[in-house]
Amino acid sequence: MRHIAVEGRCFVLSCNQFNRRQDFPADYSSAFGETPDQVVTRGGSCIVDPFGNFLAGPNMESEAILIAEIDRAQIVRGKYDLDVVGHYARPDIFQLHVDESPKQPVTIQPAESTKKEEQQGQPARRLAAGSKE
Repeated sequence: MRHIAVEGRCFVLSCNQFNRRQDFPADYSSAFGETPDQVVTRGGSCIVDPFGNFLAGPNMESEAILIAEIDRAQIVRGKYDLDVVGHYARPDIFQLHVDESPKQPVTIQPAESTKKEEQQGQPARRLAAGSKE
């Protein structure tokens, strides 16, 4: 997906694949059917303005080159709807924190009631994976 932007609102140029069964090797097994003209990947390429209006597409019928006239002034007008560096930006209450340290792919955190039971000296009841209780 490509974007043409000037701070914030932008035009979206979405380039998606359109494929028919004939575009794949003969030994490729397709769940969509084996006829050469069978659509395998529908595409959906489109060009969208900063207000969410389609300027071209979405095309789901065939291979195509989409062309649209772009009014770059819409980028500036779009900033009035979502001013990401103005009054919507709240550094007094929001911050972005990026932690680049390695992480476990899955962690399990007990529910609040379980944490409270453990703090009060009561053993937490934990179930093994696959347990029915």
